[in-house]
Amino acid sequence: MVCFVRGIRGAITVERNDRQEIIEATQELIKTIVERNQLSTEDICSAFFTVTPDLNTEFPAKAARAMGWDYVPLLCAQELDVAGALPRCIRVLVHVNTHKSQREMKHVYLRGASNLRPDLAE
Repeated sequence: MVCFVRGIRGAITVERNDRQEIIEATQELIKTIVERNQLSTEDICSAFFTVTPDLNTEFPAKAARAMGWDYVPLLCAQELDVAGALPRCIRVLVHVNTHKSQREMKHVYLRGASNLRPDLAE
């Protein structure tokens, strides 16, 4: 069976610009993506995290490393500072190796981020 690289999007919000809150929210987001998509760490090709400009106390990638993503290439960046955009938001794009179609990927939008893609939020 042919294996493809697919993208899975996710986002979560935090209440405060706090290191521990960023770590815990990122881990909640990652765990939910892994569970809903039935992934193992070996399935993950890479992950690209962004945070809104109001979050600058921790790298979301640190949360992924703490969960055992030691050999997964990770990158963090700052989201565009667009007027009226959702504040205190952590976003991720996870690339995975899978036999599933793109339509079968389960994207995850938690807390206030569920407003970003209500069509995909559970």
